Amino acid sequence: MSSSDLARESYYQRTGARAFKPTAHAGGAWSTDEQHFSPLAGLVVHAIDRWLAERPGGDGGLTLGRIGYDILGRIALDECEITVESVRPGRTIELLEATVVIGGRAVVRARAWLLATLDTSAVADSPIAPLPAPEDLAPWAMDQEWDGGYVASVDLRRVPPTRRGRAAAWISSRVDLVAGEPSSALASFVALVDTANGIAVQQDPAEWMFPNVDLTVHLFRQPRGPWTGLDTTASFGPTGQGLTSSVLHDADGPVGQAEQILTVRPQPRPR
Repeated sequence: MSSSDLARESYYQRTGARAFKPTAHAGGAWSTDEQHFSPLAGLVVHAIDRWLAERPGGDGGLTLGRIGYDILGRIALDECEITVESVRPGRTIELLEATVVIGGRAVVRARAWLLATLDTSAVADSPIAPLPAPEDLAPWAMDQEWDGGYVASVDLRRVPPTRRGRAAAWISSRVDLVAGEPSSALASFVALVDTANGIAVQQDPAEWMFPNVDLTVHLFRQPRGPWTGLDTTASFGPTGQGLTSSVLHDADGPVGQAEQILTVRPQPRPR
């Protein structure tokens, strides 16, 4: 498929006011009949954006500072419905909850903290060094190590890793999040963050499974596109747990951090 064809495609097609059908580009890395969580995470932000835009008063001058996702079970490559509600209203702080349902079962619950938007530019600072620019890095064919439509859809530039469990990379995608709908810079940025668990692997995924059961993104600055930068560390413990931690970047520098808890176990052997 040419890049021009890819540019006209999307990860999801809207099928109702709150319903979306994934395309083959949303296919997962661990199983191609499941959704990769990365575009679904972006889709949740997209649904929150629309919910805020449609309610009286809009976002109320609030900005998303944190979103945490809990993955409750298998996310089939099937139509999903996303509902959003406010569980802690407020003029300066608000908590939203979004639920993703497939086949009548909740598969993801996400909670997003919205914080007051203020001018703090006089004290804005971070000691975190920026990543090398994406144009200074060579492309990395991630699909040589991972399967799935999502992995095949992204353009990835990676700093050559010096050891297992450490990597820095930039990711972009020419695939739209939802067909025929503009997405915010935040939704498009978040739609690439969950890729972190596949760029700094500790062990060969043909031998070991280490899927994440959550994703939490904290932001101290709103990102802009089109690249999502990940400076990632993956650690495995001795009793079946792991942790993938990423400092998040855009072209202007660091914007926040992401964490993913992993369940680590050997790949099942064929009988």
